[in-house]
Amino acid sequence: MDYAGRRITVMGLGRFGGGVGVTKFLSSRGADVTVTDTASADELRDSIEQVKDLPGVSLVLGEHRERDFRDASLVVANPAVKPKNEFLQVAHNAGVPVTTEIVLLVRELPNRKRTIGVTGTAGKSTTTAMIAHILRKAFGREGDTPRRQDAKTLSEQPGVWMGGNLGGSLLPVVDQIHDDDWVVLELSSFMLHYLRGEKWSPHIAVVTNLSPNHLDWHGTFDEYAKAKREIAAYQRPGSELLIGFSSHGFHPQLGVELIESLDDVAPVALRVPGRHNVKNAWLAAHAASRVVGSPREAFLAVRDFVGLPHRLAHVAELDGVRFVNDSKSTTPEAARLALESFDPGTLHAILGGYDKGSDLSEVARFASRHCKAIYTIGETGKAIAQAAIAECGWDGVHFKSRDAKLNHWIAETTHVSIVKRCTTLDKALTAIREHVKPGEVVLLSPGCASWDQFENYEQRGRRFVELVRGGEH
Repeated sequence: MDYAGRRITVMGLGRFGGGVGVTKFLSSRGADVTVTDTASADELRDSIEQVKDLPGVSLVLGEHRERDFRDASLVVANPAVKPKNEFLQVAHNAGVPVTTEIVLLVRELPNRKRTIGVTGTAGKSTTTAMIAHILRKAFGREGDTPRRQDAKTLSEQPGVWMGGNLGGSLLPVVDQIHDDDWVVLELSSFMLHYLRGEKWSPHIAVVTNLSPNHLDWHGTFDEYAKAKREIAAYQRPGSELLIGFSSHGFHPQLGVELIESLDDVAPVALRVPGRHNVKNAWLAAHAASRVVGSPREAFLAVRDFVGLPHRLAHVAELDGVRFVNDSKSTTPEAARLALESFDPGTLHAILGGYDKGSDLSEVARFASRHCKAIYTIGETGKAIAQAAIAECGWDGVHFKSRDAKLNHWIAETTHVSIVKRCTTLDKALTAIREHVKPGEVVLLSPGCASWDQFENYEQRGRRFVELVRGGEH
């Protein structure tokens, strides 16, 4: 696509650079770019530094203006912006097309047959990173380096690029991606929703699991699931679809091979904890083996994958207590998988956060049976605490039932001894230090987004690390 001279509005620069990549790309292609964000210049300082001197780029901060959406030839929206946003409606009403960074990227990728896409409610980031890790080891890459720069290696081994919802935008470097390189993309439901009009699916599609999430954005679970199915909707003959659950609604296209992984996955020795990561590794290894040609080589390579930040990441062991940061856990399913990664009766779990409309009662009930103590934070903290107390009959002081036999049964079948509403992460850590004992585990796995108290899950995770390692509390 020729962007030169076109008036393009980028909606959302982002405090952490969400719009920086697409702005750099459009500027390099000669576009006249207006970047608009409701945050202030002070809040966006780091992102502004990366784009302020780019040719053809102007900034509108602290507000959105209708004319920037009405008079543009194209609007590039952050994928988390809801389609019915009032300013996107201004664009639609004016006949201005609305797209996203991921759509522009897939249009620029040189070879669809060299793409691997990963989605799912939980585990998609880890599975994406595992696939890239396996391929980079197979092709002799070091760390995150997509390609080696010597000409001989370039001619012999393909590069491996990771992007989408993980690893930052690939648009600024898309001209460096060669026809024989492999591109591994984490694709969120938001991204897939906007990709629908492109009728594009990756050559190898991986779906880790599916459960209700982002209902505040999609409206219903059916709409959420519909967006997820877009990953395989336009696959071509010779492609592969790998799914980590019963293929409810995921029907491969004619000529596409379907590979299902259910609950009988053989154990794999991994450096990352959790039974769910065994399944992630299974999916990653099988997807990568379609490239490297050897399932054994792929499984051997994934064993030394060390994990991603804020995903069951070891923080410290202090006085015999292990602290684990799983702030990326933003869904009830992800939280339950994290809880299951540790022995029953040893966990002090921190749950709660922004209310996305998910049903949190099941994970609360499971936590009450599995954990030694539950500390809730954020908007959803009250509901989680109430559901946990209702399940175990224990409010941290006494069992609620007057029936002595029932009280005895509850005591024998539950591990939880404390259910405490703490409202904030700081207060939760303070309460935990009063009760935790050597040999136990403190796990931050909120099961909710962070937006009620933090800008994102990374900031929440960093605050947890600060508190554990002696920050203010």
